[in-house]
Amino acid sequence: MTDKNKHSIANFAALKTAIVNGEEELITELLSKQPMQGLEKSYLLDLAKLNNNRDIIKLIEDIPERK
Repeated sequence: MTDKNKHSIANFAALKTAIVNGEEELITELLSKQPMQGLEKSYLLDLAKLNNNRDIIKLIEDIPERK
């Protein structure tokens, strides 16, 4: 596993935790408008919808998808 993959996995885990905890500021920092694969985005969006936090849902919806 490369360092880039380790960072990516750690970043995704941190995003999941921040979404569950409702930490908008941390989510914004972790996302930093970087493109994300559609499947990852969909998963995070579903997670945010479970918590029903409109601001976090909007943050995730605004993430560009990697082609």
